[in-house]
Parts: sequence; C-alpha cells; structure tokens
Amino acid sequence: MRRIIPIVIAAIALTACSSIDCPLYNQVYSKYMLDGEVTMLSDTLYVSTTKVDGKDTTLINRLYDASDFLLQMSFTQPEDVLYFTFKNPLSVRTDTVRVSKTTYPHFESVDCSPSFFHQIEGVSTTRHAIDSIIIAKKIVNYDTTGCHFRIYLKPGD
Repeated sequence: MRRIIPIVIAAIALTACSSIDCPLYNQVYSKYMLDGEVTMLSDTLYVSTTKVDGKDTTLINRLYDASDFLLQMSFTQPEDVLYFTFKNPLSVRTDTVRVSKTTYPHFESVDCSPSFFHQIEGVSTTRHAIDSIIIAKKIVNYDTTGCHFRIYLKPGD
C-alpha cells in the first residue's frame, strides 16, 4: 500500500503538467470596416506595406465586394505604414495610411511564445480615395468581433 501512494501521486503530477494550453495562432489582427456613404468595395483593393528590411509585401491582394477586412499589425515598429490601392477600369488611387501604436507582450504561459497586443495611439491618411479613418476600438488583441478602424471612402469617381 505504501508503494501505491507515491505512484498515484506521481501519475497525477505528470498528467497535470502534460497539458499546455498555448494558442494555436498567436497573431493579432486589426479589423477595418467601411462606413458612411460607401459600405461595400466596388473597386478592387490591394494593401501593401514595407517591412523593416526594406522589402515590399502584399497584405491583401484583389479584395472586392467586401465591407470589412482584417490586417495583421507589426510588433517591431511603433508605426505601421500601409498602402491602400483602389483600382477600377478608369483609375488607380493609392492612399498611405499610418497607424501609430504601442506594442506590449502578452504571455499565456511561460511555455508558450508571447503574443503582442497593441494600443492604437493615432491614425492618419492621405485623401485620394479615402476621405477619413477613425479609431473605433483602441485595443488590438485576439478579439476581432468589433472593428478597430472605420474607413470613410469618397463616393464614386
């Protein structure tokens, strides 16, 4: 009987430590939603950015007929610079969107790699196709049910 008790305790301890609950995807995304007179994309949208190493990368390619979309935020820079290109058969318009933010690590467990959450400090844009952008929700974490940015596009051209 004395031998069984340490074996049972060891088995319980091993099963308790075997379950690490790390999130499968620890990326966080900001949600952009069209608002105002234009609530659905009629032009084709491309979104790109320049990485820290100076290389361009496409974040969204050929988005059409959508009212919202998700974009990943960088965790190495205090400001994200995004290029929103709107294409239709008659024109191509590109706006530069700058999102300033504070980034902080979020730990689920010491065994898991950290996620990086953000607090949005400000947003600005050029005004070629986008009339304005407002911040609707400042905290960017795993929750994408609400929108972080409301985009007001200039009506038809």
